[in-house]
Amino acid sequence: MTGAAGMIGRKLTAKLVAEGAVSNKTITRMTLADVVAPPKPSGFDGTVSCIVADLEDPNTATQLIATRPDVVFHLAAIVSGEAEQDFEKGYRINLDATRALLEAIRIAHQTEGYFPRVVFASSIAVVGAPFPHPIPDDFHTTPLTSYGTQKAICELLLSDYSRRGFLDAIGIRLPTICIRPGAPNKAASGFFSNILREPLVGQPAVLPVPDTIRHWHASPRSAVGFMMRAASMDLSPLGARRNLSMPGLSATVAEQIEALRRVAGEKAVGLIRREPNDMITRMCEGWPTGFDASRASALGFSAETSFDDIIRVHIEDELAGQV
Repeated sequence: MTGAAGMIGRKLTAKLVAEGAVSNKTITRMTLADVVAPPKPSGFDGTVSCIVADLEDPNTATQLIATRPDVVFHLAAIVSGEAEQDFEKGYRINLDATRALLEAIRIAHQTEGYFPRVVFASSIAVVGAPFPHPIPDDFHTTPLTSYGTQKAICELLLSDYSRRGFLDAIGIRLPTICIRPGAPNKAASGFFSNILREPLVGQPAVLPVPDTIRHWHASPRSAVGFMMRAASMDLSPLGARRNLSMPGLSATVAEQIEALRRVAGEKAVGLIRREPNDMITRMCEGWPTGFDASRASALGFSAETSFDDIIRVHIEDELAGQV
């Protein structure tokens, strides 16, 4: 697993330990890699390697697959805001490192017959305005950010390497994950989580966009569920279309705030401070507002259907059930 020290990586690791198996095969070894040391999971009886990995080094990919894992979760990336600010770094990490990983697998396939399942964390940023609402699963990919472009290129690589029979891959287009636990990151979409996470623990939060902004969301719990499903399902129904838009919830900022009011009360809502930011607003206006994820749903993927549920998941998973 690359990106194992990240939020989704840590939660996915914990889920894998709890389940103990993927596709009815017992997990005996995990290789967890990130730019910082991933935490070693507790309660796992198998072998764990926690690797500090520089994905910008093309030799790293060969090291990571040295034990020939049956499943490769490729979660490592730099987020949208950082990829936009640092053009070269975005392409090195989000594109070049992915290509190096796929190449290492291809070479191992050609020399040893190695043929793993690869689960790639893609993004709804692969599509760009103008688009319909909801966006159909076969809508063309015309990203309007460097991050989205990098993810879209990786999706094409994933499909081609699968078509050529080097690996068995699926790309998971994640909605914006909300509510993200922990400190804010550099993602431009971070305020969607901030305006809920901070008020739930009595802290103020800044809202930089109008209440009318609409976006596509799913919880961290759902994101882990997507990854687990992708790792274990039969991919033959995908054919050549290896990348899927995941189910989620289309909601406005106003609907988020009303859900917060229902779950945590007026005092929590009162901690949201409006500080309009024209740049962030313009970015949001070019983001997807919702998807027709019927193809993924038919294949067994699911997510929350209300923001009340998304908030309750956060309270259960991060706040010990209490606000």
